[in-house]
Amino acid sequence: FTMGIGGEGYLTFMGNEFGHPEWIDFPRADRTCNQGKFIPGNGNSYALARRRFDLADADHLRYQHLNKFEMHMNLMEEKYQNIASGHQYISRKCDSDKFVVFERGDCVYVFNFHPTQAFSDYRVGCKAPGKYKIALNSDREEFGGWANVNEDAEFFATEWGHDNRPCSFQVYAPPRTCVVYAPAEYDEPLDAFCAEDPGADECRVYDS
Repeated sequence: FTMGIGGEGYLTFMGNEFGHPEWIDFPRADRTCNQGKFIPGNGNSYALARRRFDLADADHLRYQHLNKFEMHMNLMEEKYQNIASGHQYISRKCDSDKFVVFERGDCVYVFNFHPTQAFSDYRVGCKAPGKYKIALNSDREEFGGWANVNEDAEFFATEWGHDNRPCSFQVYAPPRTCVVYAPAEYDEPLDAFCAEDPGADECRVYDS
């Protein structure tokens, strides 16, 4: 959501990309500042001066899911260049449905924040007619989801105005999911780059 809406304000590093459970605290001694205020240290402890990148590789923990989602989200941005696009439009903010729909670049971002309600044939607005396909789906099993979204489905936007947009198409939105739709002209699968060169930095999942 932050990458799509904020774009240039998005930043993850030093473990935030997979939800590192601890903060960073470098060794510090007690000191007194120029104004005479006492500032306690941490006994010069190194206990929190570390990042547990091994957590993202642990099969029995959920950190792996967020780490993989972060990687695919960055691959999506590399492919579609949405952050660099000047086109941004929020077409829907529905409190009752807990739904947010916005456009960034050529893509349509659909968020269902409802904790229990899935929506079938939910109409979302877009700027152009044509065929759309799924570019990113948070409901993938590898991201910790339930695989309730058919990633092979095609969506056809027609000139049916909706939410102050000239065109629209219908989607299925499970609860607590985000799905990004892109024009089908971007026909290269999102994973193709990593399939060709899995050792590239963009495709690296942190080693322990």
